[in-house]
Amino acid sequence: MKIVVLDGHTLNPGDLNWEGLQHFGDITVYDRTPYNNKDIIAHIADAEVVFTNKTPINKEILSSTPSLRYIGVLATGYNIVDIEAAKNNGITVTNVPDYSSKSVAQFTMALILELCHHIGAHHQAVRQGDWIKSNDFSFWNYPLIELAEKKLGIIGFGKIGKATAKLAQAFGMKILVYNRTTYTDFENDSLKFVELEDVFKNSDFISLHCPLTSKTEGLINKSSLDIMKTSAFLINTSRGPLIVEKDLAEALNNKKLAGAAVDVISEEPMKEGNPLLNAQNCIITPHIAWAPKEARQRLMDITIENLKAFLEGNPQNIVN
Repeated sequence: MKIVVLDGHTLNPGDLNWEGLQHFGDITVYDRTPYNNKDIIAHIADAEVVFTNKTPINKEILSSTPSLRYIGVLATGYNIVDIEAAKNNGITVTNVPDYSSKSVAQFTMALILELCHHIGAHHQAVRQGDWIKSNDFSFWNYPLIELAEKKLGIIGFGKIGKATAKLAQAFGMKILVYNRTTYTDFENDSLKFVELEDVFKNSDFISLHCPLTSKTEGLINKSSLDIMKTSAFLINTSRGPLIVEKDLAEALNNKKLAGAAVDVISEEPMKEGNPLLNAQNCIITPHIAWAPKEARQRLMDITIENLKAFLEGNPQNIVN
């Protein structure tokens, strides 16, 4: 059986291995595949099994690769595959759920703490000699914020949202949750389910953990930003298009919002001219919340389990 990995570098830049997949057949791993049909079709060739993280597989590609029986998405989101076309061609598509919940929740809190303390900027100030020149034993270049009793609004209460809430509660924060489904078992003195407008109006920090759908795309826009406190901070470790970036940049530059931290943007990798690049008090990281080695190893392990289950006739984590 021929197995192809279209974009293996992101999952495994060299600190993991592909041995678990090698047991199932002849495997070819491409670090990257250009995002065009010709190259993708050429790389898939006559493979029966293909793995992709962000390399798109559309209807035309599927009609040009008749040997293909299985597509494993090396991520939780699977919008890069034409699911309906795959189904019509008898191709099973699976994803990898819940491999990075702990990592993303941890990173979300790291971004919140950075917004509170600007540790990187203060470290740089010391490095450039500002503490040596200081007349005082202590100085700070930004307001410093304590999290206890602050309200964290969480939009989306899946496994990552739940894990983030748990960490935030350990800091003494009060949690306001908006989710399509209300889980009363989670409600207590420090966590309440509220309407979306209440999250926007009352939160000191707002963290996005909802999927990207037609209803959530552009969720953060001029109208929702106008409702938020001018002292509030926005965090996005979910999907870039949840935010209208032009509107967020204007809010930050006009001091209608205190700050933002995003690990995802609308087009990745980032393009020159993205309005957030020059926005005030905006931390941008290159989509790394999911990427600790431990999380990537879980992703690899579940990927192997998914293929094994498929070959044994009991497929799991099917998305089509």
